[in-house]
Amino acid sequence: MAIAKRNSVLKKLPKYLQSYVIAQPYNTYTAKDQAVWRYVMRKSMAYLSQHAHHSYLDGLAKTGISSEEIPHMQGMNRILKEIGWAAVSVDGFIPPSAFMEFQAYNVLVIAADIRTAEHIEYTPAPDIIHEAAGHAPIIANPEYAEYLRRFGEIGSKAISSAKDYELYEAIRHLSIIKEDPNSSDKAIAEAECRVAEISDNMGQPSEMSQMRNLHWWTVEYGLIGSLTHPKIYGAGLLSSIGESAWCMSAKVKKLPYTIAAAQTQFDITKPQPQLFVTPDFAHLSVVLEEFANKLSLRKGGLKGVKKLIESGNLGTIVLSTGIQISGIFTRVLAFEESPIYFQTSSPTALAYQNKELISHGKSYHAAGFGSPIGKLKGRNLAIENMSPNDLEAYGIYEGKNTSLTFEGGVTVCGEIITGRRNLQGKIILISFKNCTVTFGEAVLFKPEWGIYDMAVGAEVVSAFAGVADAENYGLHFNPPDEKTHKINYAKADKKLHQLYQTVRDFRISKASDFVVLEAVFKELTTNYKLEWLLYLELYELLKTTNLPLKQKVFECLELLKSQKPFGKLVAEGLLAIG
Repeated sequence: MAIAKRNSVLKKLPKYLQSYVIAQPYNTYTAKDQAVWRYVMRKSMAYLSQHAHHSYLDGLAKTGISSEEIPHMQGMNRILKEIGWAAVSVDGFIPPSAFMEFQAYNVLVIAADIRTAEHIEYTPAPDIIHEAAGHAPIIANPEYAEYLRRFGEIGSKAISSAKDYELYEAIRHLSIIKEDPNSSDKAIAEAECRVAEISDNMGQPSEMSQMRNLHWWTVEYGLIGSLTHPKIYGAGLLSSIGESAWCMSAKVKKLPYTIAAAQTQFDITKPQPQLFVTPDFAHLSVVLEEFANKLSLRKGGLKGVKKLIESGNLGTIVLSTGIQISGIFTRVLAFEESPIYFQTSSPTALAYQNKELISHGKSYHAAGFGSPIGKLKGRNLAIENMSPNDLEAYGIYEGKNTSLTFEGGVTVCGEIITGRRNLQGKIILISFKNCTVTFGEAVLFKPEWGIYDMAVGAEVVSAFAGVADAENYGLHFNPPDEKTHKINYAKADKKLHQLYQTVRDFRISKASDFVVLEAVFKELTTNYKLEWLLYLELYELLKTTNLPLKQKVFECLELLKSQKPFGKLVAEGLLAIG
């Protein structure tokens, strides 16, 4: 990734996240795309100068984003590195967990595509206007940037349900086809029904779905200040010229931002009926910490292990000694609402402080891993808290044939080979040979299966999505199978783009031969009478002249103001030009 040489933040990005990164397809942006960017940015900046949080306008300058052209990723990265951030291009929506993990590494994910003129006010698909013009500027505020990083750090470890990824794929598909002008109404309707069907049958909201809600109501659609006079800071509002105005009306209910937002669902295809207002950026972190304290990441326990099992995805539990077990969890035995034995069925790795234990990677534990949890029966002292004398007294030392029965009823019988201790000297792993593990009449491990490694810990103190040591585990994410649709332009469209390019070249070169614009106008009025955006581009260049062409273009725009659905856009474009 060449841009990593220009921004050291990107050098820290793990390889498994880099699989989502694509080269920005800058050469595929048409001159009409550039006109869409100019229209949105110029109109937005005029409106947002009054209604956005002051950090937004300050941040536009700091992040090198101009209203005149779609930003180049390389240029953004050269500037973003000054505030400790970076940016990468991706293809549309990526899974929420990956999106949040990018944030944890101080990396903004920027969808490479740009909305069509037909969706100029709002698009359900992520695009470069939303990401670059919405997200990037506001991170110039240090307090907000730290909230974003911390949110990513916590959110990427939230446990998903099996339904979450299904919903993500359905939403991604809907966003792709809605932004494709060649999609049929039938295909869009079917995709909308699919999203609704999955949304209505999600069951209990997962930790990740609740994190997505918090992200939506803050990072995407957040307001800041007082309930009566809020300002905009959410990227979804900052980048939507339609909804940024709509959200300030009395039709949109304003609620104080609290942890209740985690239970408030949203619909990406419709304007939001209510928004949450935080008094300041510091309050965002207060609510985040309040919610984080409810996550399995911090609570662990039986519920945490069960959530990992229900997710069916890679996850990690941390025992009270600090040993971390990463794999796909499939079974947990419980006694009095506490886990007493867990089992993975996938390649599993053991780690401590996010570093894989030597000889305990997924190739060694390829068939899975299981271990009892808790104190020994009749012993108040947990194994990890036993002194060398205590361990010897209970028969827990090398070369000793021993039988350990735990409070929950799991028994481990075998000859101890060795043990592993953490930095504090607490034993975290005991290895047996000729070992049998039982729970009542059920046999959990047999001697012929080989060496039995028992993780030591009185309780599960944490459970989270993902693995402890991703690099050594060899974690790999596959980019989505369905790619965003690249529009196949008809011959007439390509000719229209050439007209936009002519006007763009005229502006950039500051030309004075208006005969060129006369030719563009003639072609417009002959073959593209409703191409309102190009008329606006022409009028902007002619505004300071006294040429008859200026009046002709203005009269066309006045006629277009009565046309639906873009008449309002024409009127607002004229106001922005002044």
